[in-house]
Amino acid sequence: MITFPCCKINLGLNIVSKRPDGYHNLETIFYPVPLCDVLEIKKMDEEFPSDVQCDLKITGNLIDGEEKNNLVVKAYNLIAEDYQLPRVHTHLYKRIPTQAGLGGGSADAAYMIRLLDERFRLNMGNAEMERYASKLGADCAFFIRSEISYATGIGDILAPADSESGNLNGYYLVLIKPDIAVSTAEAYATIEPQQPIKCCRDIVKQPIDTWRTELFNDFEVPVFKRYPELKAIKEKLYEKNALYAQMSGSGSTIFGIFGRKPVDIEKTFPNTFTYVCRL
Repeated sequence: MITFPCCKINLGLNIVSKRPDGYHNLETIFYPVPLCDVLEIKKMDEEFPSDVQCDLKITGNLIDGEEKNNLVVKAYNLIAEDYQLPRVHTHLYKRIPTQAGLGGGSADAAYMIRLLDERFRLNMGNAEMERYASKLGADCAFFIRSEISYATGIGDILAPADSESGNLNGYYLVLIKPDIAVSTAEAYATIEPQQPIKCCRDIVKQPIDTWRTELFNDFEVPVFKRYPELKAIKEKLYEKNALYAQMSGSGSTIFGIFGRKPVDIEKTFPNTFTYVCRL
């Protein structure tokens, strides 16, 4: 059985307070994007020699780290604690860039939970799957439904953000990911939490031409200071007539929203990962 984990962008990202547990409370809009990985599971033959219950093969983009630490394997092991699962072969084809602020690893984990639920008829339901997903990462729960959401808490408390299509229906989205990796922990270490003047949930309901002066990602100031190349990408997107541009998450992907399909994007941003789609 095969599924296609999508990624996300953040429309606004405000770090509003630091929690006693060391994490941060935030406000953001998670918006699903149809740039997808491919995830497949097959039951492992009883005679197949394997020391693990869930073996994982990764192709496409390379991922650092041991197999046992991949969120897909962790998702399987988490569900196996409460449900009887057979051993499985898992194949993950990576298209979503890593360390990009797009939630690719979180998406893979959440879609693994969804895949296990459907394939082995666990009948968990979305709410239960979200509870499991939230144990794997702050934004994992969003990908159980992959619907436009207003997220608070550490990113795990979800509420409807707008209509199903939102303000971006029919617009074009451009993702630019240079060869820069931004550490999420490092980005948070430089943040001074503060309550935004206006909530991002209210701003995204406004006309998009108001977003540039009101909708902000708090990580941009410290991250752009360390990586001015990212700021230059954002400025170039505006030069290409983007209606709105922003860094997603803690970086390093910069996205632009256009009223018309932009031309010569790959020529404008050489030596980067580029992706263009209509929303």
